[in-house]
Amino acid sequence: MKMIPTAPVIRSESPLVEVAWFCDLCNGDFEYLSVPTGSLRSSFEHCSDIIRLADELGYQNILLPSSYQTGQDTLTFAAAASQLTKQISLLTAIRCGEIHPPMLARTLSTLDHMLKGRLNINIISSDLPGTIKDSKSRYEISKEVIQILKQSWTEDRIKFEGKHYQFDLPTDPVKSYQQNGGPLLYFGGISPDARALCAEFCDVFLMWPETEDRLAETMQDLSKRAATFQRKIDFGLRIHLIVRDTEAEAKDAAKRLLSKLDQKVAEDIKNRALDSKSAGVLRQDELRKSAGDDLFIEPMIWSGIGLARSGCGSAIVGTPEQVYDKIQRYIQMGIRAFIFSGYPLIEESQIFAKKVLPMLKTVNFAEAQGRKPKETPVTPLTTGERK
Repeated sequence: MKMIPTAPVIRSESPLVEVAWFCDLCNGDFEYLSVPTGSLRSSFEHCSDIIRLADELGYQNILLPSSYQTGQDTLTFAAAASQLTKQISLLTAIRCGEIHPPMLARTLSTLDHMLKGRLNINIISSDLPGTIKDSKSRYEISKEVIQILKQSWTEDRIKFEGKHYQFDLPTDPVKSYQQNGGPLLYFGGISPDARALCAEFCDVFLMWPETEDRLAETMQDLSKRAATFQRKIDFGLRIHLIVRDTEAEAKDAAKRLLSKLDQKVAEDIKNRALDSKSAGVLRQDELRKSAGDDLFIEPMIWSGIGLARSGCGSAIVGTPEQVYDKIQRYIQMGIRAFIFSGYPLIEESQIFAKKVLPMLKTVNFAEAQGRKPKETPVTPLTTGERK
């Protein structure tokens, strides 16, 4: 086996990792890829079953994605899910520019209080449904939204004069439950504008599956960019799982996923996502095309999922021991956060939680990084002076 790439400078030096699952808010849960099954639709009932189970199984975090397709609105679902869960954090996706920034800050602050600090934010910088903007404009908007959110949670007033937004407002309505900077910001995107944004403002850079060498190259670049702002960031990996007792069974399960693939339906499903033409998706497509007939881009990383899905397009495929060893390689590379999923989501979450998760040493980032207070903080929605 080849050498493990050198780890970059990261924020969380401890090898403890945050392990998250994925909640299907965007109509993407399948038994067979490209074959919609009514029982796996993105209804409130199905999605709430996924998140309650992930909470019970001991995952530290769960991604609630955002898109314009059949399924659940992210913030609405997160508010309801806050009352269904006990320990899991909600990694809630927001599309920058979709909601008036002060009201977005207030919405997120309300949610943070409902969760008592179990809120993380997944920053998305993409076109809004029905609109097209150039990359520079989209990231300008995202940069301004992030700065307004940070002011909202940490300052006495929002005083902001930007190209797209100008505000002078009190922050009493938008104070977060979490302290020392407010909820952590997770972000993914590999274009130059995306990398610059994350290096300056975000806490966790999320990557989609690629070869170890490519992941390491991206991590080194982001680490160096963050250093120019006197910052350190953490790195996360969003990837699927197929865990079975034997390697042959795992590979058979991968083949089974594609056994009823309708290529036209698969392309339609893939292209309905707002990120289907993003740089990250195109890079994964390129890797899959260079793979052999078995679709493995490197040992244990199977890219077949990308045939029928936008976004994350590969899975770790193997026995519990093989999957654990691959995760350990990622940890040694400097990756500290994982967002896993599998098909169907409920069944695969149970398999991983039983066979691999107990072997991992885990942590909650918000607690470890001093964002989630041990005691109730003084805010306008807790014990602060009522005005």
